[in-house]
Amino acid sequence: MLTGFAVVLAFNQVVVKLGNTGFQPVFMAGIRSVGALIVLTLWMVARGIPIRLSREFWASGFLLGALFAAEFICLFWALDHTTVGRASILFYTMPMILSLSAHFLLPGERLTPIRVLGLALALGGIALVLSVRDGGEASLLGDLAALAAACGWAGIALTARLTRISEQVPELQLWWQLAVSAVILMLVAPFFGPLLRDPSIWHMAGLAFQIVVVASFGFLFWFLLLKIYPASGVASFSFLSPVISVVLGWLLLDEQIGVRVILALVLVAAGIVLINRRSA
Repeated sequence: MLTGFAVVLAFNQVVVKLGNTGFQPVFMAGIRSVGALIVLTLWMVARGIPIRLSREFWASGFLLGALFAAEFICLFWALDHTTVGRASILFYTMPMILSLSAHFLLPGERLTPIRVLGLALALGGIALVLSVRDGGEASLLGDLAALAAACGWAGIALTARLTRISEQVPELQLWWQLAVSAVILMLVAPFFGPLLRDPSIWHMAGLAFQIVVVASFGFLFWFLLLKIYPASGVASFSFLSPVISVVLGWLLLDEQIGVRVILALVLVAAGIVLINRRSA
């Protein structure tokens, strides 16, 4: 299940990249949030999970949704300006960003020598990615946007741990993320250019995949995995997603993979494993 979920997340990067040829990136992210919100709401009603929007959760709920919107503005825009492989390597530095932040913000989450080594390896990987340009499709701004998306993802994890929203069930936490981000993304999308880029039936199919498989049931499946397996074990498997993304970008999109990018991938993947070691 862990490996299969990593494959789905990696393939989603390719779907977004291809989807950007039919939809403007931020608009596509907004449609995804709207569609996933509808699917999640219907699922919660069918399961008898109440949608209680108590006032004491408004501030943390809106913050969670705003960070979710910022994450996917950056990620979808990044995939329009850089390669799937590079964006994925940078995006999956999130565990390192989270670990560094948690050292100062979360009790009991101190950096250990093993984790510091993981951070150092990941930083080396980031430096390698940013130091090489793979032609016109890999812009520096696109790479930096992917890194910013990783920061947004880490911010979501911290918000879910440090604020009142942690008292809500996972389904309602996801509901807040989708509901708030849907409004924000649809409002800001026009500022990123024309909303449509000659969409076809294949673009529609890719969008449906994102809505149903990734943004609604995919995220709920992630919560299920966290209930079955130790969190550190689940997080450690995240190293597979950038590896698979690089391979899929090469196989399906004919992206070039240089020696430095491969080395960067190895460094970041090793950093993820070390950061999430239970013994750490």
